[in-house]
Amino acid sequence: MGFIAFLYSLIGLALLGGGLWLISLGGSWYFALAGVVLLLVAAKVRTKRGNAQLIYGLFLLASLVWALWESGYDWWALASRLGLFLILGIPLLFSYRLMGRSKISRLTAYWWLVALVTLGSMLNTTHHLEGKLNTSPLVQSPNLGDVPEGDWYSYGRSPLGQRYSPLAQVTPANVGQLELAWQYQTGDTKGKGDIGEFTYEATPLKIGNTLYFCTPHNWLVALDADSGERRWQYNAKVGTDNQRQHQTCRGVSYLPPATGEPVALTAAGSAQAETLPSIACDAQLYLPTSDAKLIALDPATGARCQNFADDGVLNLLHNMPFPKSGYYYSTSPPVVAKGVVLVAGAVNDNYDINSPSGVIRAYDVKTGDLKWNWDAANPTETQPIAKDKMYATSSPNSWSVASADPQLGLAYFPMGNRTPDQLGMYRTPDEEKYASSVVALRLDNGQAEWVQQFVHHDLWDMDTPAQPSLVDIQTSKGLIPGLVVPTKQGDVYVLNRATGEPIHPITEAPAPQGTIEGDFASPTQPVSALTFNPPPLEEKDMWGATALDQLYCRIQFRSLRYEGRYTPPSEQGTIVYPGNFGVFNWGGIAVDPERQVMFGMPLYLAFTSTLIPKDTGDLGEVNVGEHGVNANEGADYAVELKPFLSPLGVPCQQPPWGYIAGADLAQGKIIYQQKNGTVEDLTPLPLPIKMGVPGIGGPVITKGGLVFMAAAVDNYLRAYDLGDGEELWKARLPAGGQATPMTYLNSQGEQMVVIVAGGHGSIGTKLGDYVLAYQLRSQR
Repeated sequence: MGFIAFLYSLIGLALLGGGLWLISLGGSWYFALAGVVLLLVAAKVRTKRGNAQLIYGLFLLASLVWALWESGYDWWALASRLGLFLILGIPLLFSYRLMGRSKISRLTAYWWLVALVTLGSMLNTTHHLEGKLNTSPLVQSPNLGDVPEGDWYSYGRSPLGQRYSPLAQVTPANVGQLELAWQYQTGDTKGKGDIGEFTYEATPLKIGNTLYFCTPHNWLVALDADSGERRWQYNAKVGTDNQRQHQTCRGVSYLPPATGEPVALTAAGSAQAETLPSIACDAQLYLPTSDAKLIALDPATGARCQNFADDGVLNLLHNMPFPKSGYYYSTSPPVVAKGVVLVAGAVNDNYDINSPSGVIRAYDVKTGDLKWNWDAANPTETQPIAKDKMYATSSPNSWSVASADPQLGLAYFPMGNRTPDQLGMYRTPDEEKYASSVVALRLDNGQAEWVQQFVHHDLWDMDTPAQPSLVDIQTSKGLIPGLVVPTKQGDVYVLNRATGEPIHPITEAPAPQGTIEGDFASPTQPVSALTFNPPPLEEKDMWGATALDQLYCRIQFRSLRYEGRYTPPSEQGTIVYPGNFGVFNWGGIAVDPERQVMFGMPLYLAFTSTLIPKDTGDLGEVNVGEHGVNANEGADYAVELKPFLSPLGVPCQQPPWGYIAGADLAQGKIIYQQKNGTVEDLTPLPLPIKMGVPGIGGPVITKGGLVFMAAAVDNYLRAYDLGDGEELWKARLPAGGQATPMTYLNSQGEQMVVIVAGGHGSIGTKLGDYVLAYQLRSQR
């Protein structure tokens, strides 16, 4: 028992020392007391005094009472608090040399009582909000965009960005019959010179009987929609650049032919379409690239469109200030509407205060001529910029996917912030007005029709991350043209897309104050009536795989600055919760315009933000990604951004971290919210324990009453019942499914479901290069 005594002593000292530190910060006394008990038990074991088991048994009972009082009957909370101590008690159960059998039996009873109570909590449905969405159509013949029923013309199916399909062959009753119909591998994989954020995030388009999608290195691939066989492939040959924060492509865009007839797709393409001579195009595909170009291609062959820009290639760095390599590029597909192709771009966060502009530009769909430009720093000057002029430096950008309503003549852009994100002293009044918002721009001249801001003086990188979904909302005043947009901080805003006025109320709530010298924090922040914003964190919400790393997380929680949502960044270090990964990110939501409901995947992960004065010396290793130390060249402060993790690399806040949820848009009310995803691909043993895990990606809703989504960090594509969120079917993916799926009809009129599975560098899912299509067994 010498080793056992040593182990108890070692853990006891760690608990006592850390516990006293926690007490000095105003935290719980439990860990220090637990350390004292373990040291006492160690002494009893070492001297073979007979009451060691009794003391330990009483300690287990007291720990159970404390754990239940602090966290309730919650498996993950109890396992973190009690698991280590149950394991440490096992040697005492079999230690017959220290005391009689009767006392051993008493310890055994205590041990089994605590273990059974803890294990029994696994059956408790804590954290579930049960409910049933309306499943009957409230709106007859809703506006779904001008897309044939069996096709998928835009990233969100139409420029409305609904991610809703009118197909109903696959239903809750038969979804269990879905089987893999075909799969395709692109061959575009992560290379030696690629950055860490190498991601497959593409949603394919389906036009005629061809699928079109892009890969991380900006290959545009055309596949036969029936068989998955390649028709042609265009390689933009962008090369690598270690200054990019992202190596990804979310999708391409499509201009239908002027005749209105379907594109005649033949086998005339090429395995290397980039070698074909350019041609005059009628229909066009637009490929955004990570080296800041927009390329127009012929859908039939993959040849470049000679009528567009410079032989089919438009250089997006024109008129850009500080056009540094890798600092500006497009990761999201442009919007095509009313004769223009609208292009926005990503500007690297926190690299340099002198960075390219976040300007949004409209080009003629056929010629590539600049029609207008809207820059948040100069919002009224939308006439095409002169060749010898420059756009504004580092102005707020729009890196996610935009939407458009051709009937209203408006495009809707989710706006980011001016870099650096955590330092607000460099911003102009116009930049302040349009940052972290949705802005409606006129398609004919680029003038701003309205703007609705979601964060005032954003110091947390709370960019509006997702495509606005345009859906007409049934209200007491009748049917209103609506816009629904989720935010990183968890609010879902429902606005009149014609005027920007809220359909469901927006209020202003007091926000924490106190910033570094020269900056300020807004005294209030907007709050939507429809919100997934979590309750503020408390010390009891801290977690860890064991009591030891939970103690570490509690010390960190008490040491860092945290006064709730919107606690300003600080030199002390600030907890940002919800974190800048977002309750919602670019995957956004799907809306059902008939049933007036939405489906999304809210996530809850805390981050930390620490400002580092440049005059204090060496910054250490500066990171080129979004996490780690970002240099903010030219500013007085660098910033260190990272997830709030324990020493074992698990989140410091207790699970669940990921949910699926359904909300009624007409009522502005969350109806259900349930844990989503398992730890199967997070642990050495592939245990499919439903924990509620993080993820990134988006859902698609069908008229058949289903939601298809992968996204979670376990590698599955899932189908959910839209009505209550029940998981009805899942298919194992060969790589991470961090892309939004889509659905279409093949040439035989059969419904297919397709997802790109290639993983995501920043969340660590398995990388790959797969496109997978599923079909009902009865149709194969």
